[in-house]
Amino acid sequence: MSNAELQQRKEAATPRGVGVMCQFYAERALNSEIWDVEGRRYIDFAAGIAVLNTGHRHPKIMAAIEQQMGKFTHTCYQVVPYAGYVELAERINAITPGTHAKKTAFFSSGAEAVENAIKIARAATGRSAVIAFAGGFHGRTMMGMALTGKVAPYKIGFGPFPAEIFHAPYPVPLHGVSVDDALKALTTLFKADVDPARVAAIILEPVQGEGGFYVAPPEFLRALRAICDQHGILLIADEIQTGFARTGKLFAMEHSGVVPDLMTIAKSLAGGMPLSAVVGRAEIMDAPAPGGLGGTYAGNPLAIAAAHAVLGIIEEEQLCQRAAALGEKLQGRLRGLRTAVPQIADVRGLGAMVAVEFNQPGTDTPDTDYTKRVQTLALQRGLILLTCGVYGNVVRFLFPLTIGDALFDEALDILESAMRAAQH
Repeated sequence: MSNAELQQRKEAATPRGVGVMCQFYAERALNSEIWDVEGRRYIDFAAGIAVLNTGHRHPKIMAAIEQQMGKFTHTCYQVVPYAGYVELAERINAITPGTHAKKTAFFSSGAEAVENAIKIARAATGRSAVIAFAGGFHGRTMMGMALTGKVAPYKIGFGPFPAEIFHAPYPVPLHGVSVDDALKALTTLFKADVDPARVAAIILEPVQGEGGFYVAPPEFLRALRAICDQHGILLIADEIQTGFARTGKLFAMEHSGVVPDLMTIAKSLAGGMPLSAVVGRAEIMDAPAPGGLGGTYAGNPLAIAAAHAVLGIIEEEQLCQRAAALGEKLQGRLRGLRTAVPQIADVRGLGAMVAVEFNQPGTDTPDTDYTKRVQTLALQRGLILLTCGVYGNVVRFLFPLTIGDALFDEALDILESAMRAAQH
């Protein structure tokens, strides 16, 4: 079966709203490589959008899933519970930031985790308003879209959205928004739009994902913590894309030392299986009444088994240290290309959560066309890259942290050749 034939069938059978980047179809994958149905190999620098920090088909994850399949695949935890769920909650409570008592509830997707974090925050505070940030991404559900600070393609045609969601600027010095600017805007928001006494939570990504891989400065996170403490607002860290060693620490909030009240986690939590969670202060997590949280597939036993394996792999293979080393190497290679590639406006990141932003040479104008050419040329050469940013002018790197050195070097050579070729 050819890619072209499958593409034709896809166009006839599935809606255009499910946007698909690649026009080839996966046949098999291993660690950091994917082979399509025609046998061509690709180096995967997307990792299913940050889901595969431990790579495709890690043997320990496969073994854990197979072992669980031999026992049972589903009971619905809210009907018949199982030990793996409780044991994973205990492990998550122990490894997430803060020494306070915590509790964890599992769900299936990142968007579900965000939805439930807002529910929990509202139940715990008795308040309804929520503040999110420009450029943030929190999912494709109605609440997720309301919180998301990027219109195209996520919000177009889908409103109206839930009420009492407010957006504030995220500090991005490259785009002229300093930490002081962002904090002053919050003060203005409290004066002009919403009484802080009505705000249940402030939610943000410590490194924005879809928004452009912008890192929240530690002083901004500390200021948010102080504002939340002053007004009785809960601070929610959306670590769905940043978690599980991606930034060189288990969670990105650890870089700042700021402890959130609630965290949403998903993606690389279960190495490719659908699993998410909300973890937070025990008294806050206990606010919803019994039956208020859950889901038919929430905490699926196969995904739970995979997550246990993931946590072991991260520790055994020292993936936090690996992320830091790979990220440093990538950033060094990109910075070394600044002279040859004048479109490079910025190279940034934490650990292996790295991005390069492209502007038209000598200007502050985003160069979306050049970015697309880099992505297209890299794909033609066998390297899968993702773009992001409000202007679509950022390439983000989300390779598995288990990638071998030789393959990583091959990928960087392809990246450089694509960046050079895209200028012509």
